[in-house]
Amino acid sequence: MSVLSSRTQRILEAPVLPLLLSLAAPNIGEAAARITFLTADAIFVSWLGGDALAGVAVVFPLFLILQTATASGVGSGVSSAIGRALGAGDHGRAVSLAGVAVSIALIGGALTTALMLLAGPSLYAAMGLTGRPVEMAVLYGAVMFGGSVLVWLMNLLANVSRGAGNMMVPAFAIAIGEAFHLALSPALTLGWGPFPALGIVGAALAAVTAYGVGTIVLLVHLLSRQALVRLRLDAIRLHRDEAAAILGVGVVSAAAATLFQVSTFFVAGIVASLGSSAVAAYGAANRLELLQYPITFAFGSAVITMVATAAGARDFARAERAAWTGAAVAAAIGLVFTVVALFGRHWMGLFTSDPAIRDIGALYLLSQAAVFPLTGAGLACYFACLGIGFVGKPFALAALRLVLIVGGAWLALALTGSVMLAFAAVAVGIASFALGLIAVMRTKFRRLRTP
Repeated sequence: MSVLSSRTQRILEAPVLPLLLSLAAPNIGEAAARITFLTADAIFVSWLGGDALAGVAVVFPLFLILQTATASGVGSGVSSAIGRALGAGDHGRAVSLAGVAVSIALIGGALTTALMLLAGPSLYAAMGLTGRPVEMAVLYGAVMFGGSVLVWLMNLLANVSRGAGNMMVPAFAIAIGEAFHLALSPALTLGWGPFPALGIVGAALAAVTAYGVGTIVLLVHLLSRQALVRLRLDAIRLHRDEAAAILGVGVVSAAAATLFQVSTFFVAGIVASLGSSAVAAYGAANRLELLQYPITFAFGSAVITMVATAAGARDFARAERAAWTGAAVAAAIGLVFTVVALFGRHWMGLFTSDPAIRDIGALYLLSQAAVFPLTGAGLACYFACLGIGFVGKPFALAALRLVLIVGGAWLALALTGSVMLAFAAVAVGIASFALGLIAVMRTKFRRLRTP
């Protein structure tokens, strides 16, 4: 056992709301970078026409599954395990956990690339696209998933730093990476200056570059003496206890995150029965919904660190205060997205001038407007549950969410042909997930505080 560092001591003792905001502040820059990625990427691809936009609409949800499964799935297992180790004063275990995290990233990245290069084309075709759109999807997906190991490494290394209470370095790494993406994407897509015009392949290469740059920045920090949990090369191996601590939370959390994101993929497939314009509209409109996740994660990662550290020190009352404070802040952020959704035609105007695509997209945003605050609160509760290593019931709720969204949307469209009712079913599924998480977290903390 070792003496608690000043950073860990601060997480255990400072006032909750100011500490949460100070920990989350660097992540706001990170969230802004993610928002730039999600928005700019769609705009750049839209320059290539409706076929490209439709192709990316079926690949991008799958890539976001990888992003979410590694960042807020397995990555949350990393930050939760390291936070609990530091809260208990066991610095040596935290260092060992960091090395195991790198091993998991390398293995996971290789497996993801192999799987998606083999199965990707069949998945894209199964979405109902034909001709040029599916060709675009295959090209875009091959490059994006070819860089899977960089996605795994950057997200797990970022959570090593977050688990130690350092939010600044991951935010800086991601922001620098996205600056490269923002500069390279239009240049490689359209052939600006000395760059070749690579079309949709160029857009994908620019996105993968962002993860490569972020990985380099994080490695430089974690190998230096400035890191509280320093990465040691001799620790990069699989140890059973540390792997179990990470994956015990991370695998179930990644599965829940996958269920959370895969609903977007299935809804796109259901909407595809209405034609490629409907798929393009849903993909562009859904970008607003997807923008909420990185901003909520900015607070969620701080919630995980605070809850995990307090839980490691057996201070469950403080852990609960951190959880509810995070939920309140995330709900308030959701109100901003509600306002944007109410002006959905303006949002859709960023991506297309086609009135059919614009109108369908605006209809989807209107149907989702009321649930954005609930989404924020629910996700914050989800992250709090990960902080204490509680993943079973959140996973069950994620599975229920998928059933309600996909089943409800399919039934609504099959029985009535109304896309509005299909979009309303999506909103019901999201709201049910959020309310369920709020109730589950409340019950769990009540039991933890009971002697």
